[in-house]
Amino acid sequence: MQIIQLQVVFTIYTDFEMLKADCLQCKNCALADTRTNCVFGVGNPEAKILFVGEAPGANEDLQGEPFVGRAGQLLDMYLNGIGLDRNKNIYIANILKCRPPENRDPQPAEQDACIGWLREQVRIMRPAIIICLGRIAACRLISPNYKVTQEHGIFFEKNGTLMMGTFHPAALLRDPRRKADALEDFIGLQEKIKELGIKL
Repeated sequence: MQIIQLQVVFTIYTDFEMLKADCLQCKNCALADTRTNCVFGVGNPEAKILFVGEAPGANEDLQGEPFVGRAGQLLDMYLNGIGLDRNKNIYIANILKCRPPENRDPQPAEQDACIGWLREQVRIMRPAIIICLGRIAACRLISPNYKVTQEHGIFFEKNGTLMMGTFHPAALLRDPRRKADALEDFIGLQEKIKELGIKL
């Protein structure tokens, strides 16, 4: 039996809104058939700090915005604590733009089909810092062997961009003992922003 591998070809965009418009119509994988909304992202596309999660959950699928519900409220608390605001001085996106059924982990083929949208977001935005929220985002963007429990809060440089992984807010709700560790990571981010002289 011959195995045919789907190769997704992405356009090189010059306009963020055009990128968003095309992404919202995406049919690159089967998740398009089960989504309520394609969740492109939220925030200021000119921001120098980009947060990346793994995929929309049920609330995100319904509202069309990443990190809403209890996990989003917790993330906003951490952000506000260091002077960041999802609507003003950062951008938030996900590896996948559509919700996997039952909130399961994104499959590698789904990530491959969708990652081009995030790459274009990064290419247009040119963020100075990318924060990976959770293991899956960090494994995709920082290193396939990334261990969030051991390497959270550590900055890595890739292609001129600083990247750091921290705990996914939903994981913190399941294991509140990690909340203090996450707070330290966000304080470290605040210090890095000051060190680099990033204007918020």
